[in-house]
Amino acid sequence: MGEKIKLYGFNNLTKVLSFNIYDVCYAKTAREQKDYVAYIDEQYNSERLTNILTNLTDMIGAKVLNIARQDYDPQGASVTILISEGIKTPMGEIQLAHLDKSHVTVHTYPEYHPETCLATFRADIEVGTCGEITPLSTLNYLIGSFDSDIITMDYRIRGFTRDVNGKKLFMDHPITSIQSYIAPEVLQRYDTIDINVYEANLFHTKMMVKDIDLQNYLFKTDVYELPPQKRLEIINSLRKEMIEIFSGRNIY
Repeated sequence: MGEKIKLYGFNNLTKVLSFNIYDVCYAKTAREQKDYVAYIDEQYNSERLTNILTNLTDMIGAKVLNIARQDYDPQGASVTILISEGIKTPMGEIQLAHLDKSHVTVHTYPEYHPETCLATFRADIEVGTCGEITPLSTLNYLIGSFDSDIITMDYRIRGFTRDVNGKKLFMDHPITSIQSYIAPEVLQRYDTIDINVYEANLFHTKMMVKDIDLQNYLFKTDVYELPPQKRLEIINSLRKEMIEIFSGRNIY
């Protein structure tokens, strides 16, 4: 244990961003499906995930206190970072500070299904902060750090803080939608819906990529090797898979 970190007053609001991404691929043989999973497993190993999360930590002005990371057999990886947020010294009668108990985590789940010839990579990321810092500022960076066909996001604010007169504050920044924190050029690539519970300070957004460039979804296969009818079948299969993941239910 190191030295205790001095806190100056408290902002007890806890803000958690849970962020799930899915990347879908077509691999026509069992061998190619296994190779795809191995490729993804290497692309998003614990070392690279650690780099992504430490960059994110720098973006929100926090300090890394501890890193725990692990690669798994046969596939997958996890990284957890304990962070210490920046502290503001009191000025006059106003006291603002951050509780120095925050975290950033990521877990990956590559998998494939031989009968459908589809392989899927899923990453679950969570950024938890206390105080004034909102993890929503990291959204564009996170989306850009992964190949994302489907994205689901939950943002929840818990607890309360007080103003100088003692009035409870259950929200310290304006928000009507997670989409407000995503760059317009990113939103243009996705169909997006919100499911929000404003009374509970709970915000949920789902995104699914609009256009499928088939070559980007083929593993070890050139699109021009496939006859037109086969291309259409693969595109339909990919779209059905995405719609079910996006909807969170079995449709087809």
